[in-house]
Amino acid sequence: MKKLIVAATAAFSIVASAVTVQAQDWTPPGPIKLMIAFGAGGGADTQARLIATELEDRLGWEFIPEQVTGKGGVNLLLEMQDEANDGTVIGMVVTESLGYNLYTADVGLTPEDFTVITTTAGTQMGIVAGAGTGWTSFDDMVAAAEAGQEIRFGVMTQLLGELAYLLGQAQGIDLNIITVQGGSDVLNGVTAGDMDVGFMAGIQGPGVEAGDLVNLASGMARPLNQTPDAPTLPDLGVDFDGAAVFLFVGPDGMPDDARNAIAAAITEVTSDPSTEAGALIERSFGGSMNLQGAELEELTMRDFTDSKVLIEAAAE
Repeated sequence: MKKLIVAATAAFSIVASAVTVQAQDWTPPGPIKLMIAFGAGGGADTQARLIATELEDRLGWEFIPEQVTGKGGVNLLLEMQDEANDGTVIGMVVTESLGYNLYTADVGLTPEDFTVITTTAGTQMGIVAGAGTGWTSFDDMVAAAEAGQEIRFGVMTQLLGELAYLLGQAQGIDLNIITVQGGSDVLNGVTAGDMDVGFMAGIQGPGVEAGDLVNLASGMARPLNQTPDAPTLPDLGVDFDGAAVFLFVGPDGMPDDARNAIAAAITEVTSDPSTEAGALIERSFGGSMNLQGAELEELTMRDFTDSKVLIEAAAE
């Protein structure tokens, strides 16, 4: 899992160079249904809708957004199975949807049953505490646990729950892992003092800047942009990556001209900070991350198969 971010970043300069020509090589045969695996009004939903609006303005394509939420994106993937594969149906999920969530759903599908189109941005997953705890480092939290304090650790997905468990095991401390519905619930729980610490995927940025929250550690295999000196998961003894990457996907068998044109158009928008979508990605996620083609296919499949390794590690 942890190789995903490195490879995606390295591939960006390759895909960005050809976007303008490819985006004009294909025209959708009708309106494009945009399935969104996130709740209406949230940051991910906003990102998807801003991308669609910009593409409508630039290329004249028509998008029909539709929320298909539940099971971490798996409900969207299941519904997509019966949709047309001519480029008129695409969906926005995260890599975790095609990886851990699809693997554990055990519905007989793998990432190879879909057309992966392009990524747009990676999350800034942090392990975040409220300033009221008095902790300024991850070591402070560990010391509190070793002194007998109950550590209430908020997570918003099953995968992050597994990572929190492994983190406690690696540090030799007990964590009371609390699962909630989304990142905003973790933020609210930590802010209100109902949780001591939790995973947050970039939503913590303003609070950290204001001094109300503290990034104790990165929840990824790479440093946080905002707090680069904070330890990473591998630094803390957990050789996995909690980062999620936003991803557009289509039904299996989408023609290459449709996939390439859609990927190119999305890349052009998301990598341009002068667009509303690009500005949102720059502000919330530290810039775009556009990975496509065989490399993306390989990485999503690896993320799927690596889920077994993570589950086995957490079961030991």
